[in-house]
Amino acid sequence: MGNLMLSRLSEQDYLQGELSSEIRHEYVDGEVYAMAGAGEAHNLIALNIASKLREFVRGGPCRVFISDMKLHVKTWKAYYYPDVMVTCDPVDNQSHFKEQPVLVVEVLSPSTESTDRREKMLAYRTIASLREYVLISADKRQVEIYRRDDQDEWQLAVTGDGESLLLDSVAFCLTLNEIYEDVRLDTPSQTYF
Repeated sequence: MGNLMLSRLSEQDYLQGELSSEIRHEYVDGEVYAMAGAGEAHNLIALNIASKLREFVRGGPCRVFISDMKLHVKTWKAYYYPDVMVTCDPVDNQSHFKEQPVLVVEVLSPSTESTDRREKMLAYRTIASLREYVLISADKRQVEIYRRDDQDEWQLAVTGDGESLLLDSVAFCLTLNEIYEDVRLDTPSQTYF
């Protein structure tokens, strides 16, 4: 989430404005924030995950969405744009936002990492349907997965080189090679936000 606060709006005004806005904004309890663009590594990682997930769930009840689909967190009166999200409930049928994901993936960037780790993590955990929250580093081959267990507690697992990422929420496994395919981690970051 960027740190440029634009103005205070109602949820209805925010949603209406997003339909015609040239840039995306996230919304948290009346506050609206412009979204910054993402770098090459960020985009490739999100695309790699979304395309593998889409291929896997094709023909089933689950749907994969990328960064242009909003996630509505009712308890926080918030709308976020996750990098990747998977929903499996046919009742979650709003055309411009979803409310019942089983999986949310955020690719970390310098401008969003603290928000992804604190604010969004706390907000997302209030979504009863959410089983897994995945944070992916864009500057090293590392994935953190927060998984809700049977006692409704969140457990952390870290996946590093040579390991695979098991996504229990959709019964799918990705290797780090698939996640980081074509991503150049050895080049200096060109992040301006």
